[in-house]
Amino acid sequence: MSKRIDSHQHFWKFDPIRDSWIDETMQSIQRDFLPEDLQPLLNVNGFDGCVAVQASQTEEETHFLLDLASKNDFIKGVVGWVDLRSENIEERLNFFSNQKKLKGFRHVVQGEPDDFMYGEAFRRGIKALKAFDYTYDILIFERQLPAAISLVQDFPDQKFVIDHIAKPDIKSETIFSWKSGIEEIAKYDNVWCKISGMVTEADWKNWKPEDLKPYLDVIFENFSVDKLMYGSDWPVLNVASDYDEVVKTLEDYISKYSVEDQNKIWFENANAFYKLNS
Repeated sequence: MSKRIDSHQHFWKFDPIRDSWIDETMQSIQRDFLPEDLQPLLNVNGFDGCVAVQASQTEEETHFLLDLASKNDFIKGVVGWVDLRSENIEERLNFFSNQKKLKGFRHVVQGEPDDFMYGEAFRRGIKALKAFDYTYDILIFERQLPAAISLVQDFPDQKFVIDHIAKPDIKSETIFSWKSGIEEIAKYDNVWCKISGMVTEADWKNWKPEDLKPYLDVIFENFSVDKLMYGSDWPVLNVASDYDEVVKTLEDYISKYSVEDQNKIWFENANAFYKLNS
């Protein structure tokens, strides 16, 4: 089997206060999720490794993930958190720059006001990433796509990847405003997209692969196989599905593509974007 990388998953030691976003509707993930929980799932589905992505907004989170990565070879990269709006952002990035597995950063912009990405301090932080060759994961809701388009336009040399296909409302089957935003943002050479987080935007209890197909069609038409990468969004996916089912759904969808193109989606694009071999 060809190589595979899960470009988007999380680890945490569950803390009901810090992790208050994991509410009572998500009881199945109100517990610890650590490398020993993920590794068997990766193995059975033919994955060589993963990229661990921040879930809480502290530098402690970045240290926590880097510590796990140092002890587990299959964690190939980390997308951490740093306060991009900090006045000493260069100093903080320099502090982390000796961590080989730290590939980039993310902020939970979906929880911020819709104009957050226009902020001067935030943009100063984004500008600082390039000197350290760090990537940036864009986590937004569909309604924040205009701000994301402005961001990627203004920083053409910065590598961006959209998490969870910008969270369209799959459950309600609304697609048009999201589709036009995707068509626009995909035009920029510096933007990739993760095929991740879709089942949790669908009807958790009743979704079917056909519900995802129109949205997959849009991202494949616009980003092409050269800019898409698979991400499970484990363990969040557990509220609506399981690891094997999410993998199989994508396997079935891309079965019509050549082996070379499938390899790009499962491995090569994530490997190149995050420089996992470097």
